[in-house]
Amino acid sequence: MAAEASGSDLIQVVALLAAGVVAVPIFKRMGLGSILGYLAAGVVIGPFGIRIFSESEAILHVAELGVVMFLFIIGLEMQPSRLWGLRREIFGLGALQVGVCAVLLTLVGLAGGFPIAQSFVAGAGFVLTSTAIVMQLLEERGEMASPKGQRIVSILLLEDLAIVPLLALVAFLAPGGAEMTLQQRLTEVCIGLGAIVGLVVAGRYLLNPFFRILADAKAREVMTAAALLVVLGSALVMQLSGLSMAMGAFLAGVLLSESTFRHQLEADIEPFRGILLGLFFLAVGMSLDLHVVVDNWRLVAIYVVAYMVMKALGIYLVARVLKSGHREALERAVFMAQGGEFAFVLYSAAAAVGIIDSRANATLTAIIIISMVLTPLAIIALKYLTPRDEQSLEGVDIAEGLTGSVLVIGFGRFGQIASQPLLLRGIDVSIIDNDVEMIQAAADFGFKVYYGDGTRLDILRAAGAGRARAVLICVDKPDAAVRIAELIKAEFPLLTVLARAYDRGTALSLIRVGVDFQLRETFESALVFGGSALEALGIEPEDVADVIEDVRRRDNDRFETQLAEGIRAGRRFLRGNIGTPIPTPLAPPRRPGQALNEETAGVLNKSEPAQPEEGR
Repeated sequence: MAAEASGSDLIQVVALLAAGVVAVPIFKRMGLGSILGYLAAGVVIGPFGIRIFSESEAILHVAELGVVMFLFIIGLEMQPSRLWGLRREIFGLGALQVGVCAVLLTLVGLAGGFPIAQSFVAGAGFVLTSTAIVMQLLEERGEMASPKGQRIVSILLLEDLAIVPLLALVAFLAPGGAEMTLQQRLTEVCIGLGAIVGLVVAGRYLLNPFFRILADAKAREVMTAAALLVVLGSALVMQLSGLSMAMGAFLAGVLLSESTFRHQLEADIEPFRGILLGLFFLAVGMSLDLHVVVDNWRLVAIYVVAYMVMKALGIYLVARVLKSGHREALERAVFMAQGGEFAFVLYSAAAAVGIIDSRANATLTAIIIISMVLTPLAIIALKYLTPRDEQSLEGVDIAEGLTGSVLVIGFGRFGQIASQPLLLRGIDVSIIDNDVEMIQAAADFGFKVYYGDGTRLDILRAAGAGRARAVLICVDKPDAAVRIAELIKAEFPLLTVLARAYDRGTALSLIRVGVDFQLRETFESALVFGGSALEALGIEPEDVADVIEDVRRRDNDRFETQLAEGIRAGRRFLRGNIGTPIPTPLAPPRRPGQALNEETAGVLNKSEPAQPEEGR
């Protein structure tokens, strides 16, 4: 029996791993993101799919640790000074958004004919955005550290804190809840504050000495265990005090963000975080009760749409009132329009005290999960439906009627250096670029750069390419460099064109287009660097110069071969660091081998090394 139970557990573990491994690459290839892949996989293997799992709640409780560890790593990236700098966003922007959205969503419930207590609980649960989904989306888009990403993180932190007063309100709104004394409420608040203060003190004075002692023991597995202990212990303290586990893990991360062991802790936690976070999304997918959705599909559909639209409207209005741009406000509204995992806690508490029944709990949970599923799709739709932000050209002159002897296209780090010899010689140089911020920054250093896209023929004419003696293509994008060279050589075939090449492939393409000179952007600096390394090793400067010249010759020969035969040709000109092995027998044979036919004899004769002759 024990063996059968063990085999059943192993089947479920394999099913979980297989579902994620299969679904996530498919959904990412389709452009739908990893989160939607996990959620869909959870629905398929869950109680309402092929029923590999019958109880998703147990998995969900374990998988919540993924959210906990994710918040710990976010905390490691956010030093206390940085967190203090976000205090206005957390307690200003965050509180205002939660308040406005709670009112709007409560009105939705009242409009549907539900009592005020049920309407408030349902709406307040939907206000609590999914920290796991939004953080994962910000991480995938690389916007976690951006200003707009930091504002979203601040709101999520306030929502994590909001779970405490919301649970207290649930107890107050429950039948007989008003009988709870003021002293009991103050006791709960003091317990929560005491837990936070205790965690801060322990982190400030105990964690660094603790990890220093473990580091001296030089036991890697103990450091990993200690990292898990800190994360889970902090989460447990917060949970026992009535706060969220995620908040405890986040605080622990913040307290360790300036520790010398920060990077070690992050490396130890990262593998657990990734697996458990994926498991969390799988468990959320399993929790979707399709029977409830089918039986109440009209109610579920109406409230999913109504809640998401009203919450997005509230988020957008708050963002605009606080002076955020239209694009940022719209993105934030779509990112945070769903309900979150803390709603499950709030609805369970409301069901336990009799505000809602079990069927209403299941319906509200289904509404939350469907909103989580729709969020990645809404973000994809936003990407295709909204135009890209147009750059403001205020204070920037457009390239038109330029008459410089030399036209420089692209004024990044390469173009800035390349222009210096020309300017020092007194040559009239016209410069164009399509990066407005760079143009504005260049003006502060005394450069007049005009706005223009060098891949457009009309811009090249307006920038004076037809009147210039030479054009320097200094853009950093390979395709753009080749496109500009093609346009110039086709329209102005006698014009001298010098181009920056990103790599060998780009250099070959530029040569084929017909540029007069091309230079791979790292070639010369790498030669100087390598030569300096030889001199540092004690080699004479004359010998270093000979070696560098040999490298130049070999590279030129290889380049000519690649022009004729393709990019993969010319390997013989490279010197690798792996010697060519010469197979030899482990022990010499007792007598030499003899050929049994003329063909073998010919092969043996060719393989024999030639004997040196005297005088040679």
